[in-house]
Amino acid sequence: MAIPRSADDLLMSARRSLTQASIAPTSGERYAAAHLAALRAAAAVLATRSRPSSRRSRVVSVWVVLPQVAPELGEWAAFFAAGARKRAAAEAGLDIVSHREADDLVRDADTFLVRVCEVLGIPYQSSMGSALLHVG
Repeated sequence: MAIPRSADDLLMSARRSLTQASIAPTSGERYAAAHLAALRAAAAVLATRSRPSSRRSRVVSVWVVLPQVAPELGEWAAFFAAGARKRAAAEAGLDIVSHREADDLVRDADTFLVRVCEVLGIPYQSSMGSALLHVG
């Protein structure tokens, strides 16, 4: 299946966010960038699988819509939805994310991106090596 250009752009952006997450200097920055990578990967699925509606509707979170268009990603959607508030707090500069939480989310976002590529039927090569992950 060929994916739309917009989805391809979102996947490239997700990879860049993962790279940024792996080298970010603070836990909050790593966490926020990793969560953003997952958000962009999910948006790529929506760009590929959803059809625009002709009726006006209210804005709905990608994490709410994702299980409707890709049920196989429902658990991931719930997982990342649960971290959305923490990401917002991290982006606001609040020191609420531990090194471990940030590192775990970077790995989880990378795993999610791999799964998204599988769902879309496209190859995936990690843009980050394990050596880039923060140890601390």
